[in-house]
Amino acid sequence: MTSRKTLSSPDTGANDKLLIASQRVRRPRGLVNEVVDSLAAGIREGRMQPGEKLPTEAEIMVRFDVSRTVVRESLSRLQASSLVETRHGIGTFVLAQHDTGNFKITAEDFATVDDVISVLELRISLETEAAGLAAQRRTDENLRAMENALHAFQDSIDIDSDAVPPDFQFHMEVARSTGNRHFADLMTYLGTMIIPRTRINTTQNAPEGRLNYLQRVNSEHESIYNAIRNQDSEAARAAMRTHLSNSRERLRRGKNVHTMQRESGVQPAWASLQAKSPPVAKK
Repeated sequence: MTSRKTLSSPDTGANDKLLIASQRVRRPRGLVNEVVDSLAAGIREGRMQPGEKLPTEAEIMVRFDVSRTVVRESLSRLQASSLVETRHGIGTFVLAQHDTGNFKITAEDFATVDDVISVLELRISLETEAAGLAAQRRTDENLRAMENALHAFQDSIDIDSDAVPPDFQFHMEVARSTGNRHFADLMTYLGTMIIPRTRINTTQNAPEGRLNYLQRVNSEHESIYNAIRNQDSEAARAAMRTHLSNSRERLRRGKNVHTMQRESGVQPAWASLQAKSPPVAKK
């Protein structure tokens, strides 16, 4: 298993707003993606506001422990996505995200259980095919990244965490394994809010209990990984479809139980499963 490296966090300044894991696995060709994903998430989630200046190249190099070449390529990708602009001799600044009428999914689109189910249905269509492509195109590096996400998921279970970051990371690595950057770009855009338990307390109310619930989720991930490792496209598609469909059906069953109990006047356990209110958007 690849060793992990702990990064120290700066005490003050703009660097505090960079969202990165305290422990990250170094991947030779994945460093640009790590920097882009972290900075893009910070911008889209409002931790870095329009007009705010990003840390200098040197500061980002230290923060992420990467080369200047990686930093510059990362900033170029952010510019191509219209997230930042570089003013020569001054620095790189966050751009305002304008509503152009294009497709988007925001926190407000996860306001109810039905909303979460709708996004799962979209994911079933996209990620099923992504898994098939990943089985055809994955590299040894991709497999190691997926393995690391599986191990991180188990580590999170062991320390009583909800395992959301490694859950999302696994799906991100599948998207990257397609070799088609649009799959990874879409996952980056959606972020961790696509994981149902970021919006709904599924682990607390799972019939089999929190631990068994999370173990089953990671077991489903392992089935996807094994199919991709074996380069079996059909098995990879089937495993991904099963995994996401299981999530959807668990939500549907819980919602139906809630409806029946509410009509009978019984306080349902599902009440705490209602989608959490989305955060108030910053202006």
